[in-house]
Amino acid sequence: MTDDKARHLATLQQLNHHYVRSVAEADVGWFDRHLSEDFHNTNPDGGLIERAAFLVQIGRGSAVKDLREHDVKIRLLGDFAIIHARTSYTKPDGSPGAGWYTDDWQLRPEGWRCVSAHVSRL
Repeated sequence: MTDDKARHLATLQQLNHHYVRSVAEADVGWFDRHLSEDFHNTNPDGGLIERAAFLVQIGRGSAVKDLREHDVKIRLLGDFAIIHARTSYTKPDGSPGAGWYTDDWQLRPEGWRCVSAHVSRL
């Protein structure tokens, strides 16, 4: 593994962790700094939203608690990366929940930016 590849993978691992943390903590500022201007998100209900609506959604906070990522797989494809991971969380009624997500990242002059995300719940 080249030094550049290792550095990019480490950066993406941190970005992925902070993405999940920022969902859990309603950290709109983090997302504002790390989403591309043309970002789109597919919500678990199938709705597709653009960046501005996503930031509003994050700002409302999450109904789930103890959100954690597991089984993270980062696929680095040059200046593009795809991150697949499983989630676990506690639903509002106290029962356990789980899901999957895929986030797409692109290396741009200002650094890695998330360009799209897709979230599903089991």
